[in-house]
Amino acid sequence: MKAFLAEYAILHEPALAKEGEAMLTVLKQSFERCGYEVITPMRGNFEVEIQRLAHECDVGLIIAPDHLLSHFTKILEEQTHNIGCGSLTAALCANKQKTGKILFSHGIAVPDEPGEGLKVIKPILGCGSIGVRLTNDETREGEFSQRYIDGEHVSVSLIGSRVVGEACLYFSGNSPLPLAVNRQFIDIRDGFFSYNGGETPIIHQRQDDLIDTGKKVISILGCQGYVGVDMVIADKIYVVDVNPRITTSLIGIAAVMEEEIADLLVRASKGDLPNVVHLFGHVRFQKDGRIFTK
Repeated sequence: MKAFLAEYAILHEPALAKEGEAMLTVLKQSFERCGYEVITPMRGNFEVEIQRLAHECDVGLIIAPDHLLSHFTKILEEQTHNIGCGSLTAALCANKQKTGKILFSHGIAVPDEPGEGLKVIKPILGCGSIGVRLTNDETREGEFSQRYIDGEHVSVSLIGSRVVGEACLYFSGNSPLPLAVNRQFIDIRDGFFSYNGGETPIIHQRQDDLIDTGKKVISILGCQGYVGVDMVIADKIYVVDVNPRITTSLIGIAAVMEEEIADLLVRASKGDLPNVVHLFGHVRFQKDGRIFTK
């Protein structure tokens, strides 16, 4: 069996290359332990490499900045069996402003429009914390603003499993499957947010609410495969970002999870997720892939 794994940043986004390489390494090693030969683009035009290599593989997965993910995933879907989020849902999640409005309309707390004082300005089509800033400035073209929520930064990592039925798409019985709640280390320097890794798993006093919120988000948006839901815990649990792709938290989760992430992703794409995963231990991780056992 062959698995096609394509990570965009390694070749084309120097600022994210180390983070991308760390995520790809975790995935590659997991697929190899599951008996797959792993094929990855190592040079050239990313789109051309997907078309050239993916068609000969049994499964495929794209990791790319959110605003590019849908385009590359659509190409992958034409070549092989996609075990990540579908291209249409990836396109929706890439528009951070639209995603927030949809979640709010379904009763999920999201930061509202800012009043006076400091506000968070984000690219409408952004990736992670890049370009996100805390400021009094006005938004520029391609940006939107939200009220700044001062609270605890966490994420919930889950896997969604959607199955094609005769007339529709529906979620399988064990989906969405929670993997872990993760603490995020977020710095604000010179007005800009930066993500510096985290720790996992954590057991929070609002654990059930966090997991329930993550499940609702995936169900509302229709995400398949691995998804990271970023939240800020304050007076409410606010959803601040939805990442329909592998996130850096997987580096830590894979280090303490008994199950293989490769197996879970393939099973999810076929509607065959387990009831739970088993985590042993606790680690801190950095976005370059370094792990520290606690």
